[in-house]
Amino acid sequence: MTAATAARFTVDANGWVNEAHKLPSPNFEVRPNGARPTLIVVHNISLPPNEFGGAGITDLFLDRLDCDAHPYYDAHLRGVRVSAHFVIRRDGALEQYVSCDERAWHAGASNFFGRERCNDFSIGIELEGSDTTPFEASQYETLAPLVQALAAHYAIDALAGHADIAPGRKTDPGPHFDWPRLQRDTALADRYFPYLHPSSRAPITT
Repeated sequence: MTAATAARFTVDANGWVNEAHKLPSPNFEVRPNGARPTLIVVHNISLPPNEFGGAGITDLFLDRLDCDAHPYYDAHLRGVRVSAHFVIRRDGALEQYVSCDERAWHAGASNFFGRERCNDFSIGIELEGSDTTPFEASQYETLAPLVQALAAHYAIDALAGHADIAPGRKTDPGPHFDWPRLQRDTALADRYFPYLHPSSRAPITT
């Protein structure tokens, strides 16, 4: 990854990425006790499930999802209020819903090496996708410089999947997510990937 690519994204003083399409969600709150983010959590999301390109994700995060429009919405999402800081679409487009300085509602009941309530100290990035579908190269090409920008702005010291911090309850970002590629593309050290098996780690060259 070139320096020009790594510099694609910049975080402003209010926790918004300048280059992202901003869609402010009402579903957020102040981080407790002035907490600052140290963890990035990677998710996948598709609404309806395994369908891409629609307005369902945006409508969910903006509290305007029509739950009569699809049986899945009626069964699983009626009355649900959630958000993430970012969504990366299949074509690599970056959307931001919550300032990184604020607490988004993406992780739910969660535990990172004994530290509970991961929403308090994490940034949530949703990739438009599913457990059954490979992600697009364009999504990794957006994700890596976004992670680099966040790590440069905040004291980020780890990345995890939703399944890592909520095992048995969540499975995303799923088996198709390429963690070694993300490590290689970001050039972050092993310590940033505590759940990545040593045999899968990408060699880092300088």
